[in-house]
Amino acid sequence: MGFTFPFRKLKCSCSGAVAVAVLAIVAVHLFLFRLVPSFDYSGLLHAQNYCTLVNSTENGQVDAKGLLSNVRTGGNSEASGRTVDFGAQYPADLRNAVFYRYAPWNAEIGQWLSGCDSNITSVAILEKIGGRSCEKQCSSQGVCNHELGLCRCFHGFSGEGCSERLQFDCNYPISEKEPYGRWVVSICPAYCDKSRAMCFCGDGTKYPNRPVPETCGFKINPPREPGSPRWTDWTLAETDIFTTNASIPGWCNVEPVEAYASKAKVKEECDCKYDGLWGRFCEVPVQSVCMNQCSGRGHCRGGFCQCRNGWYGVDCSVPSVKSSVGEWPEWLLPAKLSLPNSEHLMEKITNLNSIVQKIRPLVYIYDLPPEFNSLLLEGRHFKLECVNRYYDDRNATVWFGQLYGAQMAIYESLLASPHRTLNGDEADYFFVPVFDSCIITRADDAPHLSMKDHNSKRSSLTLDFYKKAYEHIMQQYFYWNQSSGKDHIWFFSWDEGACYAPKEIWSSIMLVHWGNTNVKHKSSTTAYWGDNWDSISKDRRGNHPCFDPMKDIVLPAWKSPDEYSLTAKLWSRPREKRKTLFYFNGNLGPAYEHGRPENTYSMGIRQKVAQEFGSVPNKEGKLGKQHADDVIVTPVRADRYQEELANSTFCGVMPGDGWSGRMEDSILQGCIPVIIQDGIYLPYENFFNYESFAVRVQEDDIPKMIDILREINETEVEVKLSNVKKIWQRFLYRDSIMLEAKRQKDTVGLVENWAVKFSELKEDDVFATLMQVLHFKLHNDPWRKEFALQKNKDFGLPTECMRRP
Repeated sequence: MGFTFPFRKLKCSCSGAVAVAVLAIVAVHLFLFRLVPSFDYSGLLHAQNYCTLVNSTENGQVDAKGLLSNVRTGGNSEASGRTVDFGAQYPADLRNAVFYRYAPWNAEIGQWLSGCDSNITSVAILEKIGGRSCEKQCSSQGVCNHELGLCRCFHGFSGEGCSERLQFDCNYPISEKEPYGRWVVSICPAYCDKSRAMCFCGDGTKYPNRPVPETCGFKINPPREPGSPRWTDWTLAETDIFTTNASIPGWCNVEPVEAYASKAKVKEECDCKYDGLWGRFCEVPVQSVCMNQCSGRGHCRGGFCQCRNGWYGVDCSVPSVKSSVGEWPEWLLPAKLSLPNSEHLMEKITNLNSIVQKIRPLVYIYDLPPEFNSLLLEGRHFKLECVNRYYDDRNATVWFGQLYGAQMAIYESLLASPHRTLNGDEADYFFVPVFDSCIITRADDAPHLSMKDHNSKRSSLTLDFYKKAYEHIMQQYFYWNQSSGKDHIWFFSWDEGACYAPKEIWSSIMLVHWGNTNVKHKSSTTAYWGDNWDSISKDRRGNHPCFDPMKDIVLPAWKSPDEYSLTAKLWSRPREKRKTLFYFNGNLGPAYEHGRPENTYSMGIRQKVAQEFGSVPNKEGKLGKQHADDVIVTPVRADRYQEELANSTFCGVMPGDGWSGRMEDSILQGCIPVIIQDGIYLPYENFFNYESFAVRVQEDDIPKMIDILREINETEVEVKLSNVKKIWQRFLYRDSIMLEAKRQKDTVGLVENWAVKFSELKEDDVFATLMQVLHFKLHNDPWRKEFALQKNKDFGLPTECMRRP
């Protein structure tokens, strides 16, 4: 073995010897990262896990072909032309299901996964590390995307170099009748931070950075009539919040110590709604929530990651040529690098090519402008909006059941996944991260997010965001036109899914929680007028259905990590302990106290079930016409909801204003789901064999439902219960949860009980299932067979897996 290491030219021939690998890393750092003082030389003993160097050109341009030829043998794993009868090798059962990794898949899918997904091998992928600079280095008010050379500016800044200051008013225009403008969430009688349209106590107070959200700053009046709530006068500011008199309920000058000791009064409507603050008086600064908490390579400023020099991306996970290789994320390691041989050319390098072994499918994630994700987080007025966690005074994770938290979970998993690639030419799919759960919850919460041009329709406003994201990727990238967008993925997490998707993107794959094919329910099903999409014109929406089972995917909704359910193993409760035949607990509509007033809520399905089987009296004092002792249909929320599900054999899965999360509740507690919603696909239903673990009852057969369930023989019941036990982990976002567990351990040294319990789970979760589905679609979607760009790729599969008839 020999090598030379002159100062001006780098020529390495590396073997497995640690010394050579260490020298390679030192060389990379000396030439590429001389201005980065944080390089950890103590980590050099592990350098062989990071990278090796291979020869490159003399002109400063990395020879990608040559680099790949060093590690690729060409073609696919097996070049034989043999064909395999997967149907014979992996026969379907009586329900036409084939089990793969414990899940019952539809036969053709399960057979392909069994024969191919299980036999995939890694392939050499060329990853492109960007080195473009941004104008004015983004003026320290943004993060430079080193792939495009474009800035992602923080809230309140704009322009190519983030040098333009923006002004976001908290209040709408004032009038004599409305001295603070019409009501809006951001309405402010105190100091308005116009970089984010957020209200604070302001200068001149003891606690100028203490939030003054909504009712805190306005006069609260007694009830207008007995039994009614107190009401807020949005035209009259509450000046007492600035008092220094401890006997008057105040806020901005209240000392926390005195208030906790009951020596000072506090206005009860004032609280700590904004993210990044903790305590009754917002006196404890804590972590804000950012995507992947900036991957440990940046600071989370209210939801926007401010990345360290050399890093970029929505979560600071993407290295530039200025980054230290030893700090690269796991999904880019171990790497083989190609560097110019000339020190002079090293100074001019604008990209760096690296070879990484990866397993397909590979996903390229667009680094969209921040208005589609980061700014929505940074400017939110309530810490529980848009996210699935927050942080307490220990900076420990507090999970909560935000209904739309799956969007964040999937995004974080993709960003940190070994299936991620930075090379769009090698990508099998392209993920477009528009954060619709945040757009809808924040719609009209400040003047700059007004819906005045959308007739107060959140669905219309959100459509515009997706359309603008499409226009951005069409302008900045060339990947869309390669497949007319068929390999692009968009997530629509809201109640009815992708119903309001702009017509321009409908060719893509839609991730949703509810798959309404519109075969029966042809128009908007929500009872909430602001989300109704019927009035959106066809020239914007087109005439597409909400869901196309030939291309789209239904994912489970987010459920907060439940330590108790895991400890009690509710999912595995045996048949003999499930004494309730059928169980449903939820809003049953206008016939019941506190029920939703709209007859159209749940498309009338819950109401019909309650009419037949209601187990508690409605407003008229009536039970369901067919009520029974072992049937529970109630709107009264149980204190031990999970226990009641786990004590039941069958559990109702009915819609709300679209999806309702009842499918997830059933599966996670080991209960057989009874689905009552015609023409609507539930999670994985176009891929899993639902007959193996679920029951479908047609809406017209609701009066017969209990008879249908009683007629199912005991053997079939046991089979379905057994299969529910096999798939329940596929309804958990374990990957995202464990990413957070690792961050907690690494950053604050905490290992909470939820982290321990989830670390014990070993079966495939939502993210793993999604990757399996995408892998199948990669080689079996009809359009893929004619896709020219697919023919020269190495897929790491036997040839027969790509020659399906």
